[in-house]
Amino acid sequence: MARLPFRFSALVLAAALQASSLLISLPAKAASALAAWKLSSSGELLLRTAAGARLQAFFESGDRRRGPRVWIDFPGELSRSRSLPGSGPVREIRLGRPNVGETRLVIEFQPGVDLDPSQLKLIGTASNRWKLSFQGLSTTGLRPIGEGDINRASGSWPGGLRIQPSRTPVNAAGLPTVTRGKYRVVIDPGHGGPDPGAIGIRGIRESEIVLDISLQVARLLEAKGVQVTMTRTAEVDVDLPPRVSIANRAGANAFVSIHANAISMARQNVNGIETFFYSGRRSARLAAHLQQQMLNVSPGSPNRGVKRGRFFVIRRTTMPAALVEMGFVTGNIDSPRLASSAHRQRLALAIATGILDFLKGVR
Repeated sequence: MARLPFRFSALVLAAALQASSLLISLPAKAASALAAWKLSSSGELLLRTAAGARLQAFFESGDRRRGPRVWIDFPGELSRSRSLPGSGPVREIRLGRPNVGETRLVIEFQPGVDLDPSQLKLIGTASNRWKLSFQGLSTTGLRPIGEGDINRASGSWPGGLRIQPSRTPVNAAGLPTVTRGKYRVVIDPGHGGPDPGAIGIRGIRESEIVLDISLQVARLLEAKGVQVTMTRTAEVDVDLPPRVSIANRAGANAFVSIHANAISMARQNVNGIETFFYSGRRSARLAAHLQQQMLNVSPGSPNRGVKRGRFFVIRRTTMPAALVEMGFVTGNIDSPRLASSAHRQRLALAIATGILDFLKGVR
């Protein structure tokens, strides 16, 4: 059976050091956001990136012939692929271009090295500084290795249309009706605060888009007598386990995590709406209602379907749960719509309608 990579969390902790406003879109082939890196003799990986860059980190376990691997993907394109010999527990370090417009840093360990993926966390210590400690790693024979000046200042990614939560009163007239006071729903706006999520055309930030829509969804549901709990109501960082804990403590009838999608800026032709559920007929039904309603207000955006997914927040919640991807912030169809307050209002109405339709079938 093929080994599947495990994606571990990547968090930015310093909200005050978030990247400044962005003003133009990324070029199709932006330079790599990775500016410098260093693996110390104590087993700590330090990174310097362009400010505001979004990183993704992954882990793959080893076997008798091959050691475990950790790799980190950065936006922007590496100018030259290369590999460097490691030392001690590290077999090799590779830098390459997995896809057009992307950079990948791979650390491959020696066979027999044992790493616990639950202890791996890529932590942002500033808007352009990152740290990953390999807990429990034997550092015997490990020599420091790196490239670039890890302490030098970095520039910011270009981009930056800022999305502010709408203050326009919502109008719940025409939405499906459910028994008032009977149902509770948890709304989970993805990312937040110093973690902007995906950054798209004109610099629009996923975290701001989803917060605006989530707040509107909450007000619409409350207008219909549904009790709503939100995992965040402002631009703050909330890790994944606390989001699940909030939902499970609420005893909700449904959990909906709201996101926007992204891909390389070089592929602006990729657009579409998709909704994920982990397992169970009730979660599948919730996802189907949400998907259909979002498509109804997004003509021309491709239907990417209702799919099974293993996202932490829908896998660990105990109630029917779905995660929506309302379109691509990097897409030439979806991005201008997500930047439009009128379309965000339509999406909020669509998501609220999908939730209410689902609740009508809950006994």
